[in-house]
Amino acid sequence: MPPTNTVTSISPELAARLRAMPKVEIHVHVEGATDAETFYQIAQRNHVELPTSSFADWKSFFEFRDFSHFIQVYAAAVQCLQTPEDYALLIERFYKRQAEENIRYTEAFLSASFLTQKFQDDEILDAIAAGRSAGEANYHCEINLIPDIAREVPDSQDRVLEFVVKGKERGLFVGLGLGGLEVGYPPDLFTETFAQARRQGLRLVAHAGEAVGAESIWGAVNTLKPERIGHGIRCLDDPNLVEVLRQHQIPLEVSPQSNYCLGVVKQSEPHPIRKMVDAGLYCTVNSDDPAMFSTSLTNEYLTLAAQGFSWEELWQLNLNTLEATFLNEVEKDKYRAEWQQFTRSAS
Repeated sequence: MPPTNTVTSISPELAARLRAMPKVEIHVHVEGATDAETFYQIAQRNHVELPTSSFADWKSFFEFRDFSHFIQVYAAAVQCLQTPEDYALLIERFYKRQAEENIRYTEAFLSASFLTQKFQDDEILDAIAAGRSAGEANYHCEINLIPDIAREVPDSQDRVLEFVVKGKERGLFVGLGLGGLEVGYPPDLFTETFAQARRQGLRLVAHAGEAVGAESIWGAVNTLKPERIGHGIRCLDDPNLVEVLRQHQIPLEVSPQSNYCLGVVKQSEPHPIRKMVDAGLYCTVNSDDPAMFSTSLTNEYLTLAAQGFSWEELWQLNLNTLEATFLNEVEKDKYRAEWQQFTRSAS
């Protein structure tokens, strides 16, 4: 089968099974999963001027072209968010999107460096709580949130940690993440904040090894000691790192279409997740910023199926994702039972 990042040469039976299977996702950004229509509605009610003159033009603008254009779209979209109620709507719509994909459980990122610059803690936490309540009432799925620090705004980290701790006390957040630009902002800038977060009982995740090579992952593993690595595909640059990740079975949150769209992986090449799986690494499958990359979690699995992954391998990746969540064993058992029921009914 030729290398491809598009969905071709898949049997209808396999495609149907992948669409129907109950899924888990642990690397997706709420803002990046919000569709063009929602942002347009928010912009209209907040009287925010968009770089287009109509919804049709905005929808066309929203479609991914290249990395610089992605940054423009992301910046324009986030600028629409002016009130806490905007975030309540985003979160409720996020529940709807995940439910439509049959994603039964999600751990999702929120851009906390941005939130804490614009809003008071209590008002935005109230809005997040309202969005979660509405989502849980209307859609059959469960979501936990992980606010993250933007690397390019290192001065925000203390403020973000304070915000996340308050949210954890209210049962809104489960962990702290590190995202944003890797280039120029190494992990050691955030060592003490991660150490404090660990002492506060927060679960820890760090993006690393996407735009920067193996040294970024080494830095994250050695200084931040996260429980999972976001992306991590550049680990293949260093066999010693691959061995460390394999031995410790640190989960890697892999997002194939994101890597293709941002040029981390060439469009003409198969995704390196195949080499990662074959090397014994703990891989999970995720969609990252699905609305902005015109993808979905189902499409990520279909992409890998088109590159030769079998049903058994794809199902194992889905199982990996469940086991890599921050749910406790009792909570995981609920989903394990549902997964077993699905495999029995599908066989």
